[in-house]
Amino acid sequence: MSTPGNTAHTATTNDQLTTLFALGREVASVLDLDELLRKIPELIARLTKFKAFAVYLLEPKKGELTIAYSVGYPDAAKKLHVKVGRGLVGAAVAEGQPILVNDVLTDPRYVEAVPGSRAELVVPLRRKGRVIGALNLLSDTPHQFTETDETMLRQFGAYVAVSIENALLIEHDREYTATLETLAEIAHEFAAILDLDELLTRLAQLTRRVIDYRTFGIFLLNEEMGELEMKAAVRYGDRVNAPRVKLGLGLVGYAALHKEVVLVPDVSADPRYIKVVHDARSELVIPLMVHDRCIGVFDLESPELDAFTKSHAEILTLLASQAAVAIENARLYQTIRANEIRLEKEIRFAQRVQMALLPTELPKRMKHVDVAARFEPARGLGGDLYDFLAPEPNTLAVAVGDVSGKGVPAALYSAFAGELIRSRTFRRRYALDRFTPAGILESTNMILCERQLEEYFCTLCYALFDFKRRSVTIANSGLPYPVRCRGDEVHQIVLPGIPLGALAGSKYDELTFDLAAGDVFVFCSDGVFEANDAGGREFGAERLLQVVGDTRQKAAKEIVAAILAAVQEFRGGAPPNDDLTTVAVKITT
Repeated sequence: MSTPGNTAHTATTNDQLTTLFALGREVASVLDLDELLRKIPELIARLTKFKAFAVYLLEPKKGELTIAYSVGYPDAAKKLHVKVGRGLVGAAVAEGQPILVNDVLTDPRYVEAVPGSRAELVVPLRRKGRVIGALNLLSDTPHQFTETDETMLRQFGAYVAVSIENALLIEHDREYTATLETLAEIAHEFAAILDLDELLTRLAQLTRRVIDYRTFGIFLLNEEMGELEMKAAVRYGDRVNAPRVKLGLGLVGYAALHKEVVLVPDVSADPRYIKVVHDARSELVIPLMVHDRCIGVFDLESPELDAFTKSHAEILTLLASQAAVAIENARLYQTIRANEIRLEKEIRFAQRVQMALLPTELPKRMKHVDVAARFEPARGLGGDLYDFLAPEPNTLAVAVGDVSGKGVPAALYSAFAGELIRSRTFRRRYALDRFTPAGILESTNMILCERQLEEYFCTLCYALFDFKRRSVTIANSGLPYPVRCRGDEVHQIVLPGIPLGALAGSKYDELTFDLAAGDVFVFCSDGVFEANDAGGREFGAERLLQVVGDTRQKAAKEIVAAILAAVQEFRGGAPPNDDLTTVAVKITT
């Protein structure tokens, strides 16, 4: 059952990744510095809210930070020169770590730049182990920013740092323009590839657009083994295999261990070189860096002496910085996808278990009654439940419930609540006065409250049919009112109650009705009543009463089918917004 305060977890990990990938593609596609700076706050606004924003860039020689672009800053503040270590921005740059302060008035490091600010989030922009600037977000609302905002902005900052450095390089040296545009196109292409094997193969192909290599390999670090494993290799256009390389050994291992570019014009003169390609004469190794962590290397070899230049190293370093983020994202996506597949299997199994817990037929030797039920979860698993029990001869207990929320937690809570109802129903034979319908709800509520699962509660209607006494006694804990049909009269049984697990010590009322042949009782979860059409209107009680009245002469199974068919027709193409459970009990003799 969907209720305020019990919504699903906001922003699944997969949703966050999708957003980051989209923003990463956008920021990577902007190479002009001014345009990039204007774009950054627009993209950040899709991650979190802020009152004011600034991009600070570091002038290393002066040890100062200046505002390159801002939104919401007064003119005087835009001209500020912030010393590294001063204020929250300077502190974040000095420490190389994000700083989140949700009440700046309590932090002695705070220096006011925008009047009225109460919360501040600073994320340093890091490239290859050094800080080049910072992103600064301000809000006039205390506690505006969350740890999730910090995590998302930190990852986004990796894209921003790469893009800013690229743009600065373009400004400093226009002769690289054509090459850098090519790099941006490449980055834009592989940023959208989430399959790791496909990404690595494509990287080998795209790198050839900027450097005409003879042998190219991508090694990724296996941290557990302390080895670099070749994941993609091309020699003269053909794929080749190569051995693993221990971290620290050879030029490849050295570059990864020391996190630095290795440019060797003559490998025969370098004692670190380990021969793998028989005709290699020169080699260029570029570490793949994510923040200050090396995840692997690009390795280029040539049969010519001095085949690679510093310009090649600079160009490939730019490509490697984009590639490293893409590889890390692809790895993360691969892990998440594997977990999703595992979770899907577990959910399918849990769904089979859940369906197996629901009764498929009436208790044996049950006369005088025709009963049918259907449960349709809104997702793979649902929080609805129903059961048919025979605590004594000539009796039938019908329980229909709805747990707040959806998915696995609701299904587990539903199974727990259902087992409590079953166990207390069968205790009735030992204590008739205590385990009446109302008593069963009170006992179940007590245990659920003791478990202190405040996030969940269960609405449940419990009906005890006594065919010997020709009566039914009903108690309710907040499920939509059941429907009673006798002859042409169809109405809801008004019987309110507090949901189970919501309030300790709750008491529940009972109503008793006599039974006659042809009587029909219908119990539905609120998914039936609250089913929405495309216009947002609810199916409601009036439509339900109409369907029950029209089908009262039919078998219980047909009544249930008619109700759900009416709901589906009313809903049209709109997806289900809640689980649907319907139980019909018809007195036959």
